[in-house]
Amino acid sequence: MMPVQNNDIADIFSSIADYLEIEGENPFRIRAYRNAAHSVSGLGPELKDMVAAGDDLKQLPGIGKDLAAKIHEILETGTAQALVKLQKRIPQSVIEMLKLPNLGPKRVRILYKKLNIKTLAQLAAAARKGRISALDGFGQKTEKAILEAVESRAQTQNRFKLATVMPIVDSLIDFLKQVPGVSTVAAAGSYRRSRETVGDLDILVTARKNSPVMRRFLEYDAIDKVLAGGTTKAGVILRSGLQVDVRLVEPASFGAALQYFTGSKDHNIAIRRLGQQQGLKINEYGVFRFEKQVAGRTEKSVYQALDLPLIPPELRENRGEIEAAAENRLPQLVTRKDLKGDLHIHTLASDGRNSLEEMVQAAKQQGLTYIAVTEHSGRLKIAGGLGAKRLMQQIDEIERLNERLKGIQILKGLEVEILEDGSLDLSDSELARLDLVVGTVHSHFNLSLEKQTERILRAMDQPYFSMLAHPTGRKINQRKPYQVDLTRVIHKAAERGCFLELNANPKRLDLTDIYCQMAKAEGVLVSINSDAHSVDAYNDLEFGVGQARRGWLEKKDVLNTRSLSQVRKLLKQTMGS
Repeated sequence: MMPVQNNDIADIFSSIADYLEIEGENPFRIRAYRNAAHSVSGLGPELKDMVAAGDDLKQLPGIGKDLAAKIHEILETGTAQALVKLQKRIPQSVIEMLKLPNLGPKRVRILYKKLNIKTLAQLAAAARKGRISALDGFGQKTEKAILEAVESRAQTQNRFKLATVMPIVDSLIDFLKQVPGVSTVAAAGSYRRSRETVGDLDILVTARKNSPVMRRFLEYDAIDKVLAGGTTKAGVILRSGLQVDVRLVEPASFGAALQYFTGSKDHNIAIRRLGQQQGLKINEYGVFRFEKQVAGRTEKSVYQALDLPLIPPELRENRGEIEAAAENRLPQLVTRKDLKGDLHIHTLASDGRNSLEEMVQAAKQQGLTYIAVTEHSGRLKIAGGLGAKRLMQQIDEIERLNERLKGIQILKGLEVEILEDGSLDLSDSELARLDLVVGTVHSHFNLSLEKQTERILRAMDQPYFSMLAHPTGRKINQRKPYQVDLTRVIHKAAERGCFLELNANPKRLDLTDIYCQMAKAEGVLVSINSDAHSVDAYNDLEFGVGQARRGWLEKKDVLNTRSLSQVRKLLKQTMGS
């Protein structure tokens, strides 16, 4: 069994809560599981380590005797019998409906109980026939949104978010490296290119002759179904639904195979054509001139055979990277080590899971030298938004804490709601004490392209406006971006001198790579922010950096690669101008 992580336990508790709510169970019991999931997912140390150390789990917030026992059960078995029993009573396909926007557990319960809808296909059919709008609490607008969401999910349901795949990759690589005779293991494909989602996973292995690596791979505990097994290639479906193909390659061909299976397809086609022009044949086995292999042991050698420098995997989309390489103008892509700060984080003061001091210390451990605390403003009541009075109290707290901090400083910020008319949630006089104002859209997603764009442009024209957060509002595989003309928004940011966020939360990764390139071309600095709601979420900065690299961003293109004094100076120009 793969090691059980805190997020696995949190997912199980959340699932139990979902099932119970669909069954119409006691709200207090449901809330207990949701609170436990919230507490566990925001916990710093791993629960398996705490149990190993003999710690009393009942001391954790929201964890009583019953839930502590369930945590022990999950750590030992990988699941909870409470969840298994619920899964027998309610089909998994019903739970799948919870992944759609506009459908919480209460609405799913109504659809399940009143219309006997058990699958997404049945849901779509009912929407097309107008059966959903006839239910109390739904209506035609909701019915239309549900149908659109089902159709959108049908196009993306076979792709997994990068953050979902990463621990699977890490576990598989660790497993394969322990097989006798294995020399090298590497993940390729869209995962290696840091695509937002991954369809399937290619893993390449080199090993000495007679290594049992392919046989051992088929014994991996998380496999649900074996698709193919052989001496050099095997394909499986994991219990998560992810397809994994493992290929055993010769060391002399490893670089060529890594380049080939990393892709993209368009990049590889262009590379092969370039090779043909030079009398070379390029494939997964190497680079050949006639029948002689001239390169392929390393990726670098493949590109060198074409008189090109090594092209970073994130750029391999045939969007000008080959021409840039030929002309020696590939960007020096930003790295995680380049980030000096994080300009969008939350604490317990709004909807975060850790205190201000805990968030500061975690940021310091991550090597950051400044953070901006940006709680939600008061209009977003569901997130415990701050009104003017509570904001002033937090500002005072930050200023007192800054006086005794060493090695890190806190910037005073706020994630301010952009209202439908483009005004901001707080007045200029209330925002004046801040170091930065992060504007954001959390409502009225369904405005027309023109109205949504004008709304955001008016907000950016406000005297106190530093940065537009998660600029399209999308959630990958869950909520489509709202309609907005980001070309105009980027032009406005360049004109106004404000900044755009690349939200590193792997559920968002908002900006996309294309708009990162557009911002770079316009001279608009992008801030790679975690939008952290817990100490662990600083790790998401890695996903943001991957997205920035796909967008050709260099250190100089990213706001928070600069020192605190430089950032303060740039932010000051956006406050009160």
